[in-house]
This record gives sequence, C-alpha cells and structure tokens, in this order.
Amino acid sequence: MSIAEDLQPVQLAVELENLDKSFGLAEIIRNVNLNIETGERHAIIGPNGAGKSTLFNLITGKYAATRGLVRLNGTDISGLKPYEINRMGLSRSFQITNIFPKMTVFENIRCGLLWKMNYRYSFWHLVDRQRDLTERTEEILEQINLSARRDNLAGTLAYAEQRALEIGITIAGGADIIMLDEPCAGMSTSETEYIVGLIRQVTEGKTLVIVEHDMGVIFNLADRISVLVYGEIIATDTPPNIRANASVQEAYLGSSLEEDG
Repeated sequence: MSIAEDLQPVQLAVELENLDKSFGLAEIIRNVNLNIETGERHAIIGPNGAGKSTLFNLITGKYAATRGLVRLNGTDISGLKPYEINRMGLSRSFQITNIFPKMTVFENIRCGLLWKMNYRYSFWHLVDRQRDLTERTEEILEQINLSARRDNLAGTLAYAEQRALEIGITIAGGADIIMLDEPCAGMSTSETEYIVGLIRQVTEGKTLVIVEHDMGVIFNLADRISVLVYGEIIATDTPPNIRANASVQEAYLGSSLEEDG
C-alpha cells in the first residue's frame, strides 16, 4: 500500500459533535463526541440509565438535541424528522418488538419495501401483482430464515422470530446504516446465537450501530465499542482494549467482564 493510500481520509457514517440533551433540568446526554466509520460494527454499552436509548433517539431524529450536531454521511441531519433521516439511508429497531402483529410475516416485510421500491403513494397499484416486490420480499424472508413462516400472522411467531422479522423490516428499506437497540434482550442462549448470526449476515458491508447488555454479543460482533456512563462517553476503543480498560471496568463492566472472559 502506498503512502497516498495510507493517507486516504476515513469515511464516516455517523458523526456526533458536542451533543447535549436535557429534559428540563435533567442532563441526559453531555457533550458527546463520536465518529462511527463507514462499514464498521460499533457498539454502545453502559449501565441502565446511562442515556443509550436517548442517544439513539437523537441520532434517528426522534429527539432534537439541546446542543450539538449529528451528521449522516457528512450531511448535518440535526432537526430532520425520523422519516427524512430514514430516507437518507438510516434505519433502526427498538427495544420493544415493533411489528404489525395482525399482518402476515410476508406482508410485514413487503410494507418495509414499498417506499424503497417506488410504490409509495401509488394507490392504484395492486401490490399482490407486483412481481419485483414479491421477489424481493421472498429474498429477505429467505435471508432472515422465515420463509417457512411467510403466511403466519406475525403476532403468532416465537419471540426470537419476531425479533428476526423486525430486523428484516429494518433492512428492507435498503439502509446503509442499521441501528439495533437491544436486539437480544430477553433471549435464551440458543435464541441469542441465532440472532447474532442473523445480524452478522444481514449487516455485511453495512454500518451497524448496536446497543446491547449482553457482553458476549458485544465482544462477538463489534469492531469498536463506546462506553456511555451518566450521559458521557468515557472510552471508545477495540473490544480487547475496552476489556482491559481499568476505568471502564470500574465504571461499568466490573466482575461481569471477568465472567464473560
């Protein structure tokens, strides 16, 4: 590799600059600065109440920042609505499973594809007759291992399958940046292994930002980890360096890190 190639600037998918969020007198996020590189798998960890979900909501436009900037692929998205940010290539899941329980698995995925495939407000289209839409829906069902459940009502799926369906909806829009909020919460070991394998597969070549309490999941998936404590990032580094960081152990990981290791 040449020196010129070494000096190529790193492309950033998400940039947070001096980000603050207060609710009344309560400061939840305090002066967060963070760069997430294009194509990396970046985890955000921290104790309950650290502000992880609030940070997610600031990035995705659900909350407006009190101060600071959020950039997506170099563009300032501060003040944009969530659907506008989504159409710029960012999609997210939630802590609580967010699907259409009375629609079939197939219909859930198809709904996630409508805007991306330019059906949008074309009410005269009969979606059942759109071959390209059906084929792409089938491809995603195969990708998330739910083809056999295509005609089941989403609300009848097992919990891990519902989470897999939500991930399928999340990727259906073709986003390059995927944000997952505790995708493995409440799962058994086997369910967790299934979802981690699925996340690894469907985010290949994309940027992943994940919040998760299961340290096994984090150290298995992440290229880099940021530790959020009381609304501030106290460290950002590779998993081995985070594991060895005394300040992180004292503030958050402690004995659970030794158990995971």
